[in-house]
Amino acid sequence: MNIGYDIRVAETEADRDAAFFVRRAVFIDEQQVPEEIEMDQFDEFLSPTIHFVATKGTQPVGAARLRTYAEGIGKVERVAVTGSERGTGLGRALMEALEQTARGQGYEKLKLNAQCHAQRFYEKLGYGQVGEMFVEAGIDHVAMEKKL
Repeated sequence: MNIGYDIRVAETEADRDAAFFVRRAVFIDEQQVPEEIEMDQFDEFLSPTIHFVATKGTQPVGAARLRTYAEGIGKVERVAVTGSERGTGLGRALMEALEQTARGQGYEKLKLNAQCHAQRFYEKLGYGQVGEMFVEAGIDHVAMEKKL
C-alpha cells in the first residue's frame, strides 16, 4: 500500500532526530508527557533499540520503536503519528513495517502498552488486551499482545 509516505528504519542520526521530532510533537507538546518520561535509556545512541521514522516528502510525520522485551518477544513503543496525518492509514503502515522487521529479528510475539483511546486501532491489527487498565504518564493504558 503506497499512501505517499516513506517508512524506514532510522539508521542515520538525521533519521533518529526526525523520529524524536515526531515523538516530541505528539507526546511532549500535544499530550503533555514530561520529557524525562518520554525520552529514556532506550533512545540512547548505542542502545540496540530499532527506531522507525515515517516522512511525507521531507517532513517527519510518524515514529515508533521496537526493542527486545524477553527472548522471542519484542516490545513496541512510542508509536506516534502527527495530528495532520491521523486517519490516513499511516499508523497501520507504520505498524506493518515494524511487524515485518520484528519477524526478521526472530520475534514470535509483540507486546505494547496502548493508550486506551488507541486500543481499537491495535485490536484491528490483531492485538489483544492482557490485564487491566493502568495509568502511565497520567494517561490510561492497556497492555496488549500479538503472536507473529
